[in-house]
Amino acid sequence: MLVSSARRYYVEEDYNCAESVLLAANEVYGLGIDPQSCVRLLGAFGGGMGCGGLCGALAGSLAALGAGMMAGRAHTTEGLKERCAGFVEGFEAALASRECREIKPRRFVEDGERCFDTVRIACELLEMELDALRA
Repeated sequence: MLVSSARRYYVEEDYNCAESVLLAANEVYGLGIDPQSCVRLLGAFGGGMGCGGLCGALAGSLAALGAGMMAGRAHTTEGLKERCAGFVEGFEAALASRECREIKPRRFVEDGERCFDTVRIACELLEMELDALRA
């Protein structure tokens, strides 16, 4: 369900990778974030922060994970640091990098899908994490 929601945002509505992941997680998991805030807060993370750095799909996933776990401040949320570190490791294992400049040349397609394959993988990993939190 998370993947189909992210696909709608990314492919059909033309949001960037970071925005799409957070918007989809917010919609599917009821994170309680105003959708316009998702866009405003994550907009600068698309395209690896505009410079090919940290993958936007990873940034959006971490934002969703934080929103799903935190009840106060990050440093007082038990297990957040470890869960985020584990998520990054899993993402990097699945995509052989966490950097847009390394992932995009291998995953980007010119048929309108752009980097949806990367968004899909991020959402599949995120869905497992958020479902585990809810269990």
